[in-house]
Amino acid sequence: MPAIEDTAARTAPPPGLRERKKRRTRDTLIRSALELFSLKGYERTTVDEIAEAAEVSQRTFFRYFANKEEVALAMQTSVDALFLATLRSRPAAEAPLPALRGAVLDTWEGASEVIESVVPLELHMRTYRMIESTPQLLAARLRKLSEVEEQLTREIARREGLDLGADPRPHVLVAAFGGVMRVTARIWGERGEGGLEDLRLLTVAYLDQLGPALAGNWRA
Repeated sequence: MPAIEDTAARTAPPPGLRERKKRRTRDTLIRSALELFSLKGYERTTVDEIAEAAEVSQRTFFRYFANKEEVALAMQTSVDALFLATLRSRPAAEAPLPALRGAVLDTWEGASEVIESVVPLELHMRTYRMIESTPQLLAARLRKLSEVEEQLTREIARREGLDLGADPRPHVLVAAFGGVMRVTARIWGERGEGGLEDLRLLTVAYLDQLGPALAGNWRA
């Protein structure tokens, strides 16, 4: 982040008691939901059971989450937000693909801290695999990723000073980049083992093939 943003973050007042209580409640709902999903399965877990485990009412659950899908995807959504913020902080002179790759690497550095502030990392990774293997959740995740990719596209266009209506390159690049991210998530999930570092290494290896795959001569 630029120095001015770092300074602002350091000098920003801490959240008030009300906000801290709301954050704790939300985090407890996420943790309770993911633990129940891991024990019982997504389909067999009810909102009432999540609320009971978190020691809140069903009404309170719905103040924080619209449905089970949203709470199941909550940590992925947090990591998505971290990735978008990281991309926006990349050097302005950096080319689009290196900026995306660099943002991925930087996000991996901070993702564990973001995740572990809410749930154990191992529970998050089990949830990650559950999403990949649950059609309803995977469909919801893909819808969310479509929104994220649109944000990435607009950010790349902004960085490059391009008009999205006239120049298709940001859409093309982000579509290819998003495809790599989805493929690596699927492959990692199908392997059924390995932690966050294994997923990171797989993602980086595939991202490093993106440029050669698009521009190289495969028969050389």
